[in-house]
This record gives sequence, C-alpha cells and structure tokens, in this order.
Amino acid sequence: MLISPPFGGGRAPVLARNIVTSSQPLATQAGLEALQMGGNAVDAALATAITLTVVEPTMNGLGGDGFALVWDGKKLHGLNASGRAPAAWTPEYFSNKTVMDPIGWKTITVPGVVSGWITLSRQFGKLPFEQLFKRAIQYAENGFPVSPVIARQWREAIPILKDQPGFSESFLIDGKAPAAGQIWSFPAQAKTLREIADTQGESFYTGKLAQSMVDFAGATGGCFTMADFAANQADWVEPLAFDYEGFTLHEIPPNGSGIVAQIALGILQAANVKQYPANSAQRIHLQVEAMRMAFADAYAYVSDAKSMVMPVGSLLDRDYLASRAALINHQQAGSYGAGDPHSGGTVYLCAADDNGMMVSYIQSNFKGFGSGVVAPGGIAFHNRGMSFSLVNGHPNQVAPGKRPFHTIIPAFLTKGNQPAMAFGVMGGNMQPQGHLQFVMRFIDEYLNPQACSDAPRWRIDDLGKLTVEASMPMSVVDGLTALGHEVLVMPANSLDFGSAQAIALLGQDASAGYIAGSDHRRDGLAGGF
Repeated sequence: MLISPPFGGGRAPVLARNIVTSSQPLATQAGLEALQMGGNAVDAALATAITLTVVEPTMNGLGGDGFALVWDGKKLHGLNASGRAPAAWTPEYFSNKTVMDPIGWKTITVPGVVSGWITLSRQFGKLPFEQLFKRAIQYAENGFPVSPVIARQWREAIPILKDQPGFSESFLIDGKAPAAGQIWSFPAQAKTLREIADTQGESFYTGKLAQSMVDFAGATGGCFTMADFAANQADWVEPLAFDYEGFTLHEIPPNGSGIVAQIALGILQAANVKQYPANSAQRIHLQVEAMRMAFADAYAYVSDAKSMVMPVGSLLDRDYLASRAALINHQQAGSYGAGDPHSGGTVYLCAADDNGMMVSYIQSNFKGFGSGVVAPGGIAFHNRGMSFSLVNGHPNQVAPGKRPFHTIIPAFLTKGNQPAMAFGVMGGNMQPQGHLQFVMRFIDEYLNPQACSDAPRWRIDDLGKLTVEASMPMSVVDGLTALGHEVLVMPANSLDFGSAQAIALLGQDASAGYIAGSDHRRDGLAGGF
C-alpha cells in the first residue's frame, strides 16, 4: 500500500488504532467521543450517524433508511434497515401514473433507519442507547455553524422542495437556507431525538412519534397507518460475497444495488482489464462498458429479495459474466440491454476500534432532503419509493409491504477471511460505480484509502451519459472520445461524483492500527487516536 497521496487531494491519510470517518467533522467527533467513553466501533458509528441527521440534514434524516456491514472481530454481519411500502400502495393506487413521483407523499415508504440504530445497538453496542444521542441533541438544541458544502446543497434544494408539507417551516430561515458559517438549531428535532432515545426507539414505530407521523400523513395527503409502522423491522442478512484478485468484496444483497459493483468486477476480470495501464483511457473504457452492462441487469432483475425472479447466483455466475465480457468491443463504446443469465442525498461513514471491530454504515434520505415532506419534530422523510417500478410484472413493481430497489450500499473487503477495508462512496447511482473504482484503485494500484478517494472519477449519470471530473487528465478524455464515448467534463466544483470514506488495516490485524481517508469533495473528516 502506498502511504503517500499521489493525487494531490489536499489531505493526508489518517493513521490510528481507533478511527471514525464521515462526511461532517462534528459527526466524526461525536463518534470518537463514543469510543473515548468506552464504546466500540458500533457505538461510534451510531453516535456519528445520529449526529449526521442534525448536522447534515441535506443528505439524511430521521425519516430515512440505512444499511450496515459489521465485522465483529470474527465474522461479517449484514443489516438491512430499509423500510417497506405502506399497505395502501397497491398497483391500483398508482393506476393514474406511468412512473413514480420524484418527491412528495407518494415517494415515502416507512422509514427504516431508526430500526437499524435499535438493532445494531442491541446486538453489538456497549454504551447505553440514549448516550449515543448526546451530541446530536446538543447540536439540535443549541445550534452549530453550517459547513460550506452542506450550505450549498441546502440552498439548491429550496426551489424544488419549498412547497412540500412541512419543509419551509422546518428548514428555512425567513424563506432562505442558512449560509455557510451561520448557526442552525432545530429544537423540535432535539425533542424528537430525546423521545427516540428515552423509549429505545419504540415511540417511533408503536408510540407517540408514530401516531404523530400517521396524523400528519392523514392531514397532508399521505396514507400511513399505525399498522404500517408497527410492521417495520430491520433484518439481518448474509452479505453477498464476490472474489476479485485475491480479495473478496462484500455487499448487502438485494434489494440493495451492491451487486452492480460485483457484476462489473466479474465482467472486467473476464475481459482482462489489467492488460491496460492504470488511469488509461482503455482501462476506463472497459470499466464504463462493464458498468453499463451491470446496471442493465440490475434494473431488469433486482428488487426486494422476496420478489427476485433471478437468483443472485445466476447474475454472478462466472460463465455468465464471461459471456457478457465477450460482448465488449475494446475499441468502441457500445450500448447494452439486460443479459439472460441462467436462472435456477446519502451519508456514509465507517468506524474501527483497537479490538478489531469494524463498521461500514450508510443512511440516506435519497435525493437531497428526500421527499421534501417533513413531519412535526423534524422528521424529514426520504423518497425511496420513487425507485419502485410501475411496469406490470416487473420484479420491482410497487406492492404493499415491499422494499424498493435501493441505491445506498455499504461495502467491505476481506482477504483470506480477514478484514481488509470498510468503505463506501455515497451519491445515488454513483455508489456501485464508486465501489468499482475504489476497489480497483486499492487492489490493482495498491493505493491507500485517501489516495483511492482523491483519484479522479468517472460516472454514468442517470441518463447513461459518461461524465468525468475536471481533474481527469485531458489525454484520458481525448482517448475516451476516440473510443466513441460522448464525454462531458464537469466543472471543478461538481458534487456529482459522490463522497467516499474508508478505513483499511495497516497490517494483518488491528494491533498494527488502521489507515483512513475522507473525501476532499465534501466537508468530511477522518479522525482517530
């Protein structure tokens, strides 16, 4: 592993025996404080995550979803804390639409993130649950200065969401977003956080908070019932494993989209991507083509695990991936539909402690603030429901109690059944693309986590167009254009390429310590002791 950062991102990697890294410095410090009070990496991750709902409301909130991968020192565990569609969401409920709405009540599934906090704390935490809320409540009640990137995202969300129920009353000051450096407080959210903490989260699903959300839905156009909330639960799942060059990439299985990164890695391995130099147009060309294929398969087949008609093993079958790789023209960009395998606004953080526990964790309101709907008490709802399909018979077709296709995905690398790195790259469909690029930088180029993050990124946007960061060398851009790609170079201040956080082991186990990176594209911080 190369310790010196080669890409000039402005940040050095952080080396320590206990580390937390997140997209907001105050949240990172809340996690470090949990460790210093005798907590473990799960406590640190939860304190960070809970604080992020206050200090980075543009990307996550109490009404969002979450996922986690936890290395407990011996084994990797997966947690799916994404919510399900309300009972009223039959296909007939959406019969006057051809696609799901992007914002508003008809995008809101039951929030799962709080159930994830409860489950993780009960299974692995050492500190009392209510202690994890200390800093979040303090910042919500007394205020904190808003950081620059978050202030920008806040401002850009107003024209889109200002008319949604509860948004302007909750998140605007005299009709405006807070400026960078301006003190923001939200006492109503502090009260909600106390209620969650004091009731061990039960109020959110069966008590006073649940009733408040149901009442608000009934008054403003939603269709939640108390039964919808009571039926919610987070589920332990077996992480989906895929081998690449001596390492194993672990992802949350569907309804998550982590399988997209694994499909692409398998295609690239079959296409012998390493025959082309790192950072070359030819290698990026193959990566882009493999990712286009992987997305085509995911959009056709990935859904709630209970409605998957295509087994994940078929999508990751080596012979199938080799057949997909054979379709790639190494000299010309192409377009791809789904294959035919044989069938039988997000925050990411990670934490690691000196006892060897590592956590890869993600939670999200999806598109910025999410649906724009904010229930009393600062409960900003996500818009995950927009990812359902309204195509009759599609595996991801909307249905009561169903989980939608999900973009947020924590990741974890192991080598020889031992932990190697907890990492993630938040940002819509950038996430599996970021995982692919991060894994190849780390494994094939031996870069440390900060350097993996700093390296210039490419992205296929939601319309399938290839965009690259302004820092991408023009020789690479010209090479991609010559291979038939229409390449759009984004402005230097673009936020389209996600935000990475990562922690890797420096040796064979935790006794050697860890090395971490936090993305220079956001306000984040990696810290340790």
